[in-house]
Amino acid sequence: MFKFDVVVIGAGAAGLFCAGVAGQRGLKVLVIDHSEKVAEKIRISGGGRANFTNRDVTPANFLSDNPHFCRSALSRYTPKDFTTLMARHGISFHEKHKGQLFCDRSAEDLVNMLLAECTAGNVTRWQPCSVKNIAFSASGADSTCAGSYTIDSSHGQITTPQIVVATGGLSIPKIGATDFGYRIAQQFGLRMVTPRPALVPLTFDSEAWAPYAHLSGLALPVLIETGAKKAKASFAEDLLFTHRGLSGPAVLQISSYWREGTPIRLNLAPEVDLPPALARAKATSRKLIANELAQLVPSRLADAWAGQDPAWQKPIGDATDKALAQLAEKLARWELTPNGSEGYKKAEVTAGGVDTRDLSSQTMESKQPGLYFIGEVVDVTGWLGGYNFQWAWASGFACGQALRVAG
Repeated sequence: MFKFDVVVIGAGAAGLFCAGVAGQRGLKVLVIDHSEKVAEKIRISGGGRANFTNRDVTPANFLSDNPHFCRSALSRYTPKDFTTLMARHGISFHEKHKGQLFCDRSAEDLVNMLLAECTAGNVTRWQPCSVKNIAFSASGADSTCAGSYTIDSSHGQITTPQIVVATGGLSIPKIGATDFGYRIAQQFGLRMVTPRPALVPLTFDSEAWAPYAHLSGLALPVLIETGAKKAKASFAEDLLFTHRGLSGPAVLQISSYWREGTPIRLNLAPEVDLPPALARAKATSRKLIANELAQLVPSRLADAWAGQDPAWQKPIGDATDKALAQLAEKLARWELTPNGSEGYKKAEVTAGGVDTRDLSSQTMESKQPGLYFIGEVVDVTGWLGGYNFQWAWASGFACGQALRVAG
């Protein structure tokens, strides 16, 4: 029988960070994970350099059924706090755009920093180690807690007054993602917000997409939106056409807000006032509409759009004002309805998760005494651009500081 002050289940960004914080406060900490490698999402993120946070984090950059829940943790552990920690470990970084921060050398530096922080806190790690069962006894001997947990693991039986669930979501199963954290929450009667893929490419019916499939690989800046009124979300980002649908930062961002059966709307020339631009070209040019349009949008896109209507397949000087107005309207407000997404295999994160109404925003402890949830397993999902890692650090810190020291 092994005894620890806290057991952290999950050796990802949130779990390792929380373990290091708790260990350095004097708690006897065990981290267990069913995978042999730690923090694989850090390793593969940002092209191997880890977009580990964003300078401009605010609660508005997060999606949740309870949008105010993240405020407390984010305010108490900021991007500046994390970059200060990196500086202590000699890890240099740079900003790309829109506040996104990346390691100069490798994401591996970040993983090694988290492991070093765990070592400084004398954290024990068991990997690979599977959890077979978790049981709770309300008559625990530890007077500082309301009970004790018994964990049956592949390394032996463990007792602890506190468990931190940092198991992540369902995204990218090939690196070990499972629903284990959700099953723990449900075992102890916690509510769930239905999980769904987020930050994920969107797909379309093959027949409907046939006119655009040949544009695969084309990228351009767009304005993208979905929803209406208070539920409306919009982003100005780059779009990428694929064989099966749409990807790129614009689509990844909007995918977190998109709901099945609803349309998305795209302005394919957000930096151009199309009606007067086309009107000027009509007055001065004898070129084909597609050729003039190629001055305003990528030529492949111009050819594809002009090819959709015979009224657009002529010299621009011969086109009717109505035809040009319709062309401008379709480019500025292209509405289409995805039939789904590329799913968890391509999703960068999982939206939904453990319902924050059953968690403390101060400590991340659930209504089940001594049971905490942090990181992606919680119904808090950040935008693309380092926000989800900042939630891992902030929620991990809040929990690590709140865990009770034995005795």
